[in-house]
Amino acid sequence: MPLAKLTHRQGQFLAFIHLYRLLHRRGPAEADLVAYFRVSPPSVHQMIVRLEELGVITREPGVPRSVRVVVPADEIPALEPV
Repeated sequence: MPLAKLTHRQGQFLAFIHLYRLLHRRGPAEADLVAYFRVSPPSVHQMIVRLEELGVITREPGVPRSVRVVVPADEIPALEPV
């Protein structure tokens, strides 16, 4: 799926995951996304599942913090402050 089809919010989650992995050398926990975006844990989980369905991230089942962005870095939107 082309990134142009992502919603603004989906792009922001993708940007956060990408930058978090660059800074910490591991994927974010869902709690990290909850804290940054100030949304509920079910909302974050639903977003992660949706991004995986769209094919822009991957996860390893049963492995914490395994989320990875699979699109080129230059196609990821800039992370905006919330």
